[in-house]
Amino acid sequence: MVTIVFATGNAGKMREIRDILKGMEAQILSMKESGIDADIEENGATFEENALIKAKAVARILKGNTDDKLQKAVVLADDSGLEVDYLNKEPGIYSARYLGEDTPYSVKNHNLIERLTGVPDEKRTARFVCAIAAVLPDGEAFTVRGVIEGRIGYKEAGDNGFGYDPIFYVPEYGCTTAQLCEEDKNRISHRGKALKAMEKELEKRILSI
Repeated sequence: MVTIVFATGNAGKMREIRDILKGMEAQILSMKESGIDADIEENGATFEENALIKAKAVARILKGNTDDKLQKAVVLADDSGLEVDYLNKEPGIYSARYLGEDTPYSVKNHNLIERLTGVPDEKRTARFVCAIAAVLPDGEAFTVRGVIEGRIGYKEAGDNGFGYDPIFYVPEYGCTTAQLCEEDKNRISHRGKALKAMEKELEKRILSI
């Protein structure tokens, strides 16, 4: 069985990852579960660059591990964020650090809503973007991307999600991503699309061998 180490410490993200990739014949571990405690600086200019920075850093750490399973693990890392067109695609790659990393998302969401005061629906367009990078045991690295289009709502709604989910309105469903059931959210979300694309790539490059 292939071992996958996902470079994140976010418990909510790990739940989504495991649910979306539940069909894979792989053991999926978080950084903590792999014994990695590293503060990796994400100084790239794009989502893809930041994802690769994290994946490569964790892969280097794992190469020095005494556990053969971890030495040969596939390392995945993602960088995702919210782009609001009216705000010149802010917060973008700074989504997690917007207004400070320790600032509650309720505050971040309220700030974005305030900045869009008086802006009509047609100009509140936004998207969630997720880039996932993979570093294979032989050192090969590549990325995939997933996107979901929507717009910024006028207030927070829903509790089935985290981050900016409560203000990201999806017109086709008539609700925010935080109001979607887990199955629907994972099917249409930026992370869900990127993970399924990554699953296909891994099946071709690793799991079929």
